[in-house]
Amino acid sequence: MKYITKEVRIGIAGIIALCILIYGINWLKGIHMFQPSSYFYAKFENVNGLTKSSPVFADGVRVGIVRDILYDYTNPGNVLVEVELDTELRIPKGSSAELVAELMGGVRMNILLANNPREKYMVGDTIPGTLNNGMMESVAELMPEIKNMLPKMDSILTSLNTILGDKSIPATLHSVEKTTANLAVASAQMKNLMSKDIPQLTNKLNIIGDNFVVISNSLKEIDYKATFQKIDATLSNVKTITEKLNNKDNTVGLLLNDPNLYNNLNETTANAASLLEDLKANPKRYVHFSLFGKKNK
Repeated sequence: MKYITKEVRIGIAGIIALCILIYGINWLKGIHMFQPSSYFYAKFENVNGLTKSSPVFADGVRVGIVRDILYDYTNPGNVLVEVELDTELRIPKGSSAELVAELMGGVRMNILLANNPREKYMVGDTIPGTLNNGMMESVAELMPEIKNMLPKMDSILTSLNTILGDKSIPATLHSVEKTTANLAVASAQMKNLMSKDIPQLTNKLNIIGDNFVVISNSLKEIDYKATFQKIDATLSNVKTITEKLNNKDNTVGLLLNDPNLYNNLNETTANAASLLEDLKANPKRYVHFSLFGKKNK
């Protein structure tokens, strides 16, 4: 122990502190130095701002980190991303790595696992990568359409300002206000009608309906067959009387159809009228009255 001097102790403490510092920095980056892991490469045309120590997800679960980003100078336009993944993660053949642009500007890597239980990528293999701009790409695609719509929007706003500046708009609004007030009055009157007059009318209609029921029941009790038989008998009698009146073999028929009787009655009436006139003109010729009596002439 006498060989462990103060300087040695300081050196050992410095080494230990340096190891702790390195471990702490890697731990903060998400790198677990003493945890076993496997590494793969993902090939992209553009990493779109992906940084080292970025988390890697599979089905929404963090399964690793980005260890390094290497630009392929021999094949420009290709970027290799070294990914450290958990050793328990099995990457089937046909899987791919996807870079998703987040809304706040960050980039996240997702491992899209394929359904291939037979084949898998080995440690150090290269996985194909794709770039998905997500919502930002959709917004970028909409920008040309929005740009084309801006002149139309400007024209619409101009027309709207012209319409709103028209002096007839306040008058129209005033008319609408009056119409609304009239509708409110009509609604109140309708409410009054519904609460007072309609029940009375309904009651009267119910009474009329009851009367119709009574009349209907009375009509059901009528013997229509006997009634029609009586009507037929009456019509038959009327027909018989009419035939007799038109026939000359009876007194009434002769009275109605014999012209001689009509002429005789006219002649008798004329003689009676002539006799009455003569009686009025010469009453002494037909009436003789004397107190002492008189010889006949």
